[in-house]
Amino acid sequence: MYLYHFGIRELPFTLTPNTSYYFGLPSHKEAIEVLSTALKSGEGFIKVTGEVGAGKTLICRKLLNELPDGFVTAYIPNPYLSPAELRRSVAAELNVKLPEGTDQQEFTQLIQRRLFEIHKQQKNAVLIIDEAQALPDESIEALRLMTNLETESQKLLQVVLFGQPELDDKLKQPKLRQLLQRITFSYKLKLMDADQLYQYVRHRMAVAGYRVEGLFDEACCELLHKASGGTPRIVNVLCHKSLMLAYGEGVQKITLNHVRAAIGDTEATCPNGKKRPWAWLTTSLFIAASVVLLVLTNSPENVNLVNLGLGWVK
Repeated sequence: MYLYHFGIRELPFTLTPNTSYYFGLPSHKEAIEVLSTALKSGEGFIKVTGEVGAGKTLICRKLLNELPDGFVTAYIPNPYLSPAELRRSVAAELNVKLPEGTDQQEFTQLIQRRLFEIHKQQKNAVLIIDEAQALPDESIEALRLMTNLETESQKLLQVVLFGQPELDDKLKQPKLRQLLQRITFSYKLKLMDADQLYQYVRHRMAVAGYRVEGLFDEACCELLHKASGGTPRIVNVLCHKSLMLAYGEGVQKITLNHVRAAIGDTEATCPNGKKRPWAWLTTSLFIAASVVLLVLTNSPENVNLVNLGLGWVK
């Protein structure tokens, strides 16, 4: 695709949460500090919320990578689970072997026994749940009951909930008030301002191997901010498309026209999900140019790169 054109090693704006691209936005740093403080103090429930694409999963993975050896972690990325499925997932993450036909009471006893073992090793067990807004109400209650076990000074299982703002609404239900009262630390992620976005884009390009200044100038980043609201995921999509368009034209600098075309071709930035017809024309011209440039080299690898590019543009 455009790697050779811009002299970079890898795609800088993929949507996969890659901790090697962690920038350390102020809001992300604050969230990690809150999490570290809460976990070290032995608090029971900790909650981090943020809009879709704000970087929750990246922070989650950063936390998992950086917790010291004194913590034993259990990670559940997809928590749309029944109470029984949740207990089984927690047990598997904590390396608890469950015999066939284990009932709910035995489930709980085996997990509690494992938590006591971890505590005797002078370690802390931490359950980290991503996309926690997807937890069914019954499973949230099962989670609360699972964390009842404690010593005189601390909980034997700490829980970190990462979720969208809908998680806050869910926990405000009267039937879940007992769990809400147990949340001792919480943090809401903030989106990037225009200056942070400018630094964020430069950082990701540098990590990918770009060594020239000014690829995305401040005017382009202002427009990116206006269209994305400072949401990292949307910024990544728009930057990737802008790079593709510049590559298709054979130019080395992103212009406002490239960014405008990327915005018009991205539903998340358009009111009511409607696209601007002229953006499709720009993208179509880019695709045609890319196909000609790459196929002329008569390389099967380049044909695959064209297909990859087409998948991203959709």
